[in-house]
Amino acid sequence: MSEVMHMVAELMALAARTAPKAGGKDFVGIKILEGGELARLADAMVAYGKESGKKNFDRDGENVRRSDAVLLLSLDRPQVAGLNCGACGFASCAELAKLHEGPEFAGPLCAWRLLDLGIALGSAAKTASLLNADNRIMYRIGVVARRLGLLGGEIVVGIPISATGKNIYFDR
Repeated sequence: MSEVMHMVAELMALAARTAPKAGGKDFVGIKILEGGELARLADAMVAYGKESGKKNFDRDGENVRRSDAVLLLSLDRPQVAGLNCGACGFASCAELAKLHEGPEFAGPLCAWRLLDLGIALGSAAKTASLLNADNRIMYRIGVVARRLGLLGGEIVVGIPISATGKNIYFDR
């Protein structure tokens, strides 16, 4: 089954890569985690939850431990779309240029680039679903994966996948 789930993760990565992007510019980073990397990530998620006092990092870490693979997606040094639309909260794209490191992610970011990441995440999750692989988009995976340096970028999000008799990501 691990070969099948690896192929599912590869097809999810393909869906994320080919998802539409604003202005046709791609700033989405992609990485597949399997095997020992999953255990390392799971351990770090549990530890981060304890150290930060934030809820459910332990629960999601145990989900990662039981997964066949995790697809990580990020926004990596995204340029502004250049629309001066104000959706980011600034009047012009030039004002958005100064990036600040937050407690878990960096920002502010161009709203259109965040939409690009969202579309890529949706395309990857849809692909997993079409292939009958259980999955769930998880913010907590991205927080810890970024802290571990598993994938570069200002924001990272993870999609774990599994193939069991019952979806391990719901009714937790």
